[in-house]
Amino acid sequence: MPSLLLLFLLLHLLSPSLMADPDDQRCLSGLYHSLNDPTGYMKNWSTPASLSSPCNGFTSTLVGVTCNNGRVYKLSLSAQFLSGQISPSISNCTNLQSLDLSSNELTGPIPFSISSLLNLAVLNLSANHLSGEIPPSLSLCAYLNVIDLHSNDLTGQIPDQIGLLVRLSAFDVSNNKLSGAIPYLLANKSNGLGPRFNASSFAGNKELYGYPLPPMKNKGLSVLAIVFIGLGSGLVSLILSFTAVCIWLRVADQESSNPGEEGKISHLMPDY
Repeated sequence: MPSLLLLFLLLHLLSPSLMADPDDQRCLSGLYHSLNDPTGYMKNWSTPASLSSPCNGFTSTLVGVTCNNGRVYKLSLSAQFLSGQISPSISNCTNLQSLDLSSNELTGPIPFSISSLLNLAVLNLSANHLSGEIPPSLSLCAYLNVIDLHSNDLTGQIPDQIGLLVRLSAFDVSNNKLSGAIPYLLANKSNGLGPRFNASSFAGNKELYGYPLPPMKNKGLSVLAIVFIGLGSGLVSLILSFTAVCIWLRVADQESSNPGEEGKISHLMPDY
């Protein structure tokens, strides 16, 4: 009987509810304090007790949090009017496989620390006001299947390293402020049937170019304009040079056909 009681106590002490992962605690606490929640959607995140024990086995009392075996497995806080920035502490949720903060009012950069989430399969930060560049280090998240960053204010080039994510099946960076050429590995035709990702994944970035986007008409016009300007300036220079030569020849011809000043004086002097 005492041995059974001892076993029960050990199981109770080792249960996931009492062994909350400290990394998950830091992750959720940092995220909560970095966000503004005008509607009170995350109200039950506000007590220290709730953040100190976010998971109870496969369940969680925190809205937007899904647990798996006592660890935070999924965060879904989409379309809740949240503002503020994504805390770098998100990297502490090391078992996280899905992060969805889409359709909010988030600002600031995409934290480079997200690259520490080596189990991450879904990253959806679309329809916010995120700025800065896409972190090349996202390529370290080798299990990424989905990257959705559309409708933000992201700038710079699409990192070539993103094309190395062999599991990537959905990729959308449309309607940002990205520039430069689309990485070859993201535009590469698979089996000769078509691009890895179609034009809709890249549309709405004025300075972004390359396959599978259609040719940039404005860019073509600018090149044509440069050619015309070059030809025009050359023609103007030729006309000016020709005119200058004609004037010089005319002046020289006049000087050779008319006597000089000394000749004019001797012509006016009477013969003795």
